[in-house]
Amino acid sequence: MFSVKSGIMNMTEGNYKKQILMFALPLMLSNLFQQLYNAADSIIVGNFLGKEALAAVSSSGNLTWMLTSFLIGLASGAGIVISRYFGAKDNENLSLAIHTTVFLGVIMGIVLTFAGVVFSPAIVVAMGTDASVIPESVKYFRVYFAGGIFIALYNTCNGILNALGDSKRPLYYLIISSVLNIFIDIIFVGVFHLGVDSAALATVISNAFSVFLCFRHLMKKGTIYQVFLSKIRFNKIILRQISVYGVPTGIQNSVIGLANVIAQSHINSFGADTMAGYGVYSKVEGFAFLPITCFAMALATYVGQNIGAGNLERAREGSRFGIILSLVLSESIGVLFLFFSDEMIGLFTQDAEVIKYGVLQSRIVCLFFFGLAFSHLVAGVCRGAGKAIVPMFVMLFIWCFVRIVYIIIVTHIKHDVVFVYWAYPLTWCISSIIYLLYYLKSDLWGKKQKLS
Repeated sequence: MFSVKSGIMNMTEGNYKKQILMFALPLMLSNLFQQLYNAADSIIVGNFLGKEALAAVSSSGNLTWMLTSFLIGLASGAGIVISRYFGAKDNENLSLAIHTTVFLGVIMGIVLTFAGVVFSPAIVVAMGTDASVIPESVKYFRVYFAGGIFIALYNTCNGILNALGDSKRPLYYLIISSVLNIFIDIIFVGVFHLGVDSAALATVISNAFSVFLCFRHLMKKGTIYQVFLSKIRFNKIILRQISVYGVPTGIQNSVIGLANVIAQSHINSFGADTMAGYGVYSKVEGFAFLPITCFAMALATYVGQNIGAGNLERAREGSRFGIILSLVLSESIGVLFLFFSDEMIGLFTQDAEVIKYGVLQSRIVCLFFFGLAFSHLVAGVCRGAGKAIVPMFVMLFIWCFVRIVYIIIVTHIKHDVVFVYWAYPLTWCISSIIYLLYYLKSDLWGKKQKLS
């Protein structure tokens, strides 16, 4: 059932295929606009400020993910708790969960702002960043993380709305902020040539506006999810529940982020051209990630709501549908990447060496997107089913320990960036095999589950 006025969707009854698609498609469009305005930073900077500035902006993904990933994990845990209470129609605990989540977002935002501003310079140097890129990178990251409170609150609000089955309003807000970000980028960088830090400032301003729009909706009177400023505080029981689901995911995300930063530090050792090519490819790969992230989020919400309502068989059938559809979509995008890598990478820069490294990585990994998709989709199902510990251990061991050990060994044997690129498809496939065995052998749907 879908409420047009509130935007929330009850996914515990009705046509589950239609509901998953109705929830996932706005998420996909949201992620598309997220990628577009992330890419816009790199395209505008690369074409107006040069290769060093492009490397500074394009390589931002791994560092920003490492510093924000624990927050995103906690938000996903909060989303599971909220979706369970929403599915169970427990409005009192639903309100407590929402207000606890908002307070948690405020605290994490303060921590993120402090950590990002203070430690970004040290992390940039520790990553082995090329000396020619370090000044621009530090300027970009410090301004970006000065707006850390807005990053935290946007992810918090987005998680609340998604848990309620509302994936449309986050889409609308993201479209508005994306257009605003691109407009400010063009003015600051393209017209006034203010420098790479102005691109970060454009992102901060657009994030702040998104937060304003989210809270304006969440504070609407008369809704079951209404946020009251006077009620924004911790509830110990709810916080414990959020921790049970969110902390494992946060730890998983943080360590994966650290592993990717270590991987990038090895890539940085090959120079600014390779660094810029890797960063540009990461922006392009984000588009392949669209069906993966949107269906993983959709299935976490869908499974959470249905388990909260006791609809275990419905949860199983819907998860199988979402996994298969995401696999088909992600691998189809991989085939497109195989044939059009030159054109996509070429949008960001005209430098032949940067294009060469970006295209090389794209053609190595693009046909393995099925492994990336399957791992994330099963992890999303596990989180929705209350099994957050399982994906944490799989990801920590395969995507972190195995990936880092592999990179260290192969680069010691032969200092060739191609071997670093292969670390990703290899670990995606290994984790997918483990997830497949777990999904087939485990009893995710065997009994009605309660919140801890």
